[in-house]
Amino acid sequence: MTLWFWIIAACAVGFLTKLLGYLVPRKWLTNPRVARIAGTLTIGLLASLTVVNAVASGERLVLDARLGALVAAAIALWLKAPFLVVVIVGALAAAALRFLGMP
Repeated sequence: MTLWFWIIAACAVGFLTKLLGYLVPRKWLTNPRVARIAGTLTIGLLASLTVVNAVASGERLVLDARLGALVAAAIALWLKAPFLVVVIVGALAAAALRFLGMP
């Protein structure tokens, strides 16, 4: 099977998944339990994606300036800083760590 087959198959699965979302009854979507589960899943997926992007390089785990930036941004979030400040703190931490010689 060629690469184009898999690309078209992935597009079809994505389209069908979105189409099925429109067919879900409104009553199910307004259920508080469903809203809570959807919110929790979203937070978990975003957190795992962030951690993987911070410590993975290809198929290896790498401890570099990205992890320090993530820790600095997490501390800024813990201190309830606005989102823009969190992003700037993370960027400054990564820049400082790279300036100090961390890869």
